[in-house]
Amino acid sequence: MKPVGKRGRTAVIAIGIICISIFLLTIACRPGGDTGTASGKLEVVTTLFPLYDFTRQVGGDRVQVALLLPPGVEPHAFEPRPGDVARIQQAAVFIYTGKFMEPWAERILTGLDRKHLRIVDASRGITLRRGEAGHEDHDHHEGSAHQGHRHADANVDPHVWLDFENDIRIVDSIAAALAEGNPGNGDFYRRNAASYREKLMALDRKYRETLSSCRKKVIAHGGHFAFGYMAHRFGLEYHTAYPGFTADAEPSPRDLMRLSKTVRRHGLTAVYQEELVSPKIAEAVSRETGAALLTLHPAANIGREDMEKGVTFVDLMEKNLENLKRGLACP
Repeated sequence: MKPVGKRGRTAVIAIGIICISIFLLTIACRPGGDTGTASGKLEVVTTLFPLYDFTRQVGGDRVQVALLLPPGVEPHAFEPRPGDVARIQQAAVFIYTGKFMEPWAERILTGLDRKHLRIVDASRGITLRRGEAGHEDHDHHEGSAHQGHRHADANVDPHVWLDFENDIRIVDSIAAALAEGNPGNGDFYRRNAASYREKLMALDRKYRETLSSCRKKVIAHGGHFAFGYMAHRFGLEYHTAYPGFTADAEPSPRDLMRLSKTVRRHGLTAVYQEELVSPKIAEAVSRETGAALLTLHPAANIGREDMEKGVTFVDLMEKNLENLKRGLACP
């Protein structure tokens, strides 16, 4: 047998290290029984803050829920790291909004061992709104993304959680997945879901009663096109400066002028900026028109300070309603 040289020995060692690493990763990513954690709590990984908070409300102290997005990161710009993929594989349940909000999730899931992983597409069964964000006729085009309509993906609004009726469906889907993952706590999850549905229905009624009496019915938004579902549900016109449904498209001077014209034409006293998105567009429209600057929070993610305070989805929506009351001249 020919002796192995120094280069050959190095190659053998490198291959051995790779094999050991793959073996250890396989062990680390193997779910631990039905719950996925040594503590007995059901381990759940979610992509966006609403899903994270809904799971906390439904699962209570019997789930261990993680938010994949780091605090303060704008969701449309998020790209998962290898460690995020490992967290998903270790979990018992993975919950994401859908392929239009998190296109990367579909790619990851095709490469995972899904035998012990329950996957919840929170948008399944929800009618997804379609149209050209930023244009006057955006809210005349609707359809279901799960019915095979032939539209470009970029023409689908993925912000489904900003319609509280959709949230009720999402909460039911989460409760069902948790009960499947841990049947012994199924009644607990279903009771919590029923209680939280009441809160969402109360929030929906409060929005409807408040906004129905407002003198203005037009929202001028300097952020990206996130509030189409909310505006449609409560009979409001919604205009943004951004040309798409994501925050990575830069508005043109023409887009900015169009939003300024909207403010003047409707006699609006406020223009809205967006949390986690640069306020420069809203600030420019405010300077141009003299309209006050207010904030709307799309709630897809929150900052570190809010996370540490335990801020909830309902908290964010209550604050949005207060700012809508101010900007739409509600009694």
